[in-house]
Amino acid sequence: MQKILRCASIFGNLCYLKLLPIITLALCFDLDKIISVREINAAVINISGRQRMLSQRAALLALRLVSTPDEGEQEKLRQKMLAAIDLMEKSHNGLIHGDPELRLPGQPSEEIQSIYFEAPFYLDQQIRHYISQVRALAQIPSLELTLNHPHVTTIVKASEKDLLEALEALVSQYQKESDEAQLEVELYQAQLYQESCAATAAAQAHAQQLEKALLDLRRTQAQLIETEKLSSIGQMVAGVAHEINNPVSFIYGNLCYASDYVQDLLALLNLYQEYYGKHHPPVQAKIKAIDLDFLLKDLPKVLESMQVGADRVRQIVLSLRNFSRSDRLLMEAVNLHEGIDGTLLILQNRLKARYHRPTIEVVKDYGDLPSVECYAGQINQVFMNLLSNAIDALEEVPNHLGRITIQTRVNPDHSRVIIRICDNGPGITPDVQAQLFDPFFTTKPIGKGTGLGLSISYQIVVEKHGGILKCESAPGKGTEFCIELPLQVSRSLSTLKATAMALQG
Repeated sequence: MQKILRCASIFGNLCYLKLLPIITLALCFDLDKIISVREINAAVINISGRQRMLSQRAALLALRLVSTPDEGEQEKLRQKMLAAIDLMEKSHNGLIHGDPELRLPGQPSEEIQSIYFEAPFYLDQQIRHYISQVRALAQIPSLELTLNHPHVTTIVKASEKDLLEALEALVSQYQKESDEAQLEVELYQAQLYQESCAATAAAQAHAQQLEKALLDLRRTQAQLIETEKLSSIGQMVAGVAHEINNPVSFIYGNLCYASDYVQDLLALLNLYQEYYGKHHPPVQAKIKAIDLDFLLKDLPKVLESMQVGADRVRQIVLSLRNFSRSDRLLMEAVNLHEGIDGTLLILQNRLKARYHRPTIEVVKDYGDLPSVECYAGQINQVFMNLLSNAIDALEEVPNHLGRITIQTRVNPDHSRVIIRICDNGPGITPDVQAQLFDPFFTTKPIGKGTGLGLSISYQIVVEKHGGILKCESAPGKGTEFCIELPLQVSRSLSTLKATAMALQG
């Protein structure tokens, strides 16, 4: 009965007579098994991936602990560090021995056990040693905390290399086994599907709907994993931006006062020099020793450069906070240029020159755009995916003068904004273009691409915002992605839904 209800919820738009063959087919499918396998695999992959984040968080807190002189702040950092390590230890034990609360089955495969207990990784030993080092650091008296302390050195080194590499290998193996288990389930279900189709020809057309629903479930599961990763990155970026913002605001706010005070002091110094300095040889000697004329000219310039630097840091922090803001339940009118600039700031390091290529040039051809009603965080994710793909394409051509051009315009009837992201990379063949927005399709090597970036981008632009996302490319002529977003997204989506309902009727 539960299977019938589940099928009815998936195909609720079909009439009862058309639904009968679908129910017949669905009863041959063990949906509970599919859902259970996917939930367990998702839990294993999420928690094994979280181990990497926890190790990085513990290392970051350790560095902050030894860097702050405030004992109250040190105590807070100790507690956060221990909480991260406790969670890391609980997850580690659950992955090996099982944990019903975390939906971890335990009973790891031989390949996973070899990563935990055999060379070259000995991950179990590494994690337990890492946890003991962090806990030991948490007990060190404040006066003994230094950046060169052996515990700190061990923690940072492990989080940057040995432990990180071992955790990457673990997640890759879990992902591989998850894919194999998923494939086994799908093959089993496909066999049942063929047997059911042989029994009733009338169910063939409706089986296509079921296949689509199952593919959507698979895509949704993979997207949730990808979104969790992005959420973690966003939270980290937001946290760093928040920590930087307070001291920078203090410096930025006081520089103008410092400049005024210095001007007053310089004016007073000039008066002293005019009326008293000439009659006192020691004063004249000191003026000559410190090169007072140069100091009077250079000090305002120093303050001005400090003002410029503080303003630049402040703008960077604002861009980071804008990029990492979480989506709200309702759409809001946003400045798309701020989202693009924030994304470019995040990717700044990838644009710099490498041993095999010069710096990638970014040309911004911004038009006069009004605010656009959208989910800002999701649109920023689209910008991130498209710009990351452009950089990946440019890195495929050694010693190439790479260039990314970003153009924004409003269409002639002022109903949509158009964003074009172009690169002068190697281009894309027609057969690849035909599959570009398909879930899980990727041309990147294993471990470097999930095949979800463009699929998720398409879903965000087209399905969630009623827009258009298309690609134009040819081998040797670069690639252009064009995004069209309606200025009034909610009105556009209502029109699309009404059109779809009319076509169904």
